[in-house]
Amino acid sequence: MFRGIFTALVTPFRNGAIDFAALEKLIEAQIAAGIDGLVPVGTTGESPVLSHEEKEQLIRFTIEKTKKRCLVLAGTGSNSTADAVAMTQMAEKLGADGALVVAPYYNKPSQEGLFRHFQAIAKATSLPIMLYNIPPRCVIDVLPETVARLQSDCANIVCIKEASGSVDRIADLRRRMPDEFTILSGDDGLTLPFMCMGAAGVVSVASNLIPGEVCQLVRAFTAGDVKIAQEIHQRLYALFKNLFIEPNPVPVKTAMSWRGMISAEVRLPLCEMMPANQQRLRETLDAFERAR
Repeated sequence: MFRGIFTALVTPFRNGAIDFAALEKLIEAQIAAGIDGLVPVGTTGESPVLSHEEKEQLIRFTIEKTKKRCLVLAGTGSNSTADAVAMTQMAEKLGADGALVVAPYYNKPSQEGLFRHFQAIAKATSLPIMLYNIPPRCVIDVLPETVARLQSDCANIVCIKEASGSVDRIADLRRRMPDEFTILSGDDGLTLPFMCMGAAGVVSVASNLIPGEVCQLVRAFTAGDVKIAQEIHQRLYALFKNLFIEPNPVPVKTAMSWRGMISAEVRLPLCEMMPANQQRLRETLDAFERAR
């Protein structure tokens, strides 16, 4: 169900508040570039520092402004199962097309606990659900056998955003899962390798900044133009890597601010980039611009 290019939207801030004017311009630019879907209130959207009211506002705003021109997958995950259920039900009422549900962080549940957490969320909604596995942030790993068990038990668990960093993991998941279950890369730099092993696209951070190029990469591979996809990947690779030299979304927001798209503002405990890393990112972005 979920395949192609989904942008994990940044949340623009100005003077501590959400900058909805900047967000609207960003949404329009994403749709104009041909993105398949938008994901508000995810990791890139700084979900841990948003209030419940702000999360609802962001999801509602994104749904209203897209006007069904692309899919909207609301980030509704939490380390509290009850909160994740409530957020997912709220997103369904607002008209989201699906929910991105991250693994419960900090609690360190067992695989059985993970199964029951995601099962409870899936049973509480009719929305299609994209699981989100990101062990570097959550400490725990949603193992392939648990994903297969969830898919078998819950018809509306239809996809996983895989950010374990392992190409082997994609092969293992693809071997276990039915064809209709899709896998999306959670790491821009691994999109092409993951698609070679059976992934169907990406939930991208870089596409906030360069949506057209990320669309070209994914669609070239999907169309069978592997050589073109490899060329695009090589051209984008340095930028992909340097957008993560400090915690996401600090670098991508900084790069977007240089283009006049949004403010670079983030909320504590995140902070502005170190000057040396800013210089490195600026040089990478300048080299990319010259090569376009």
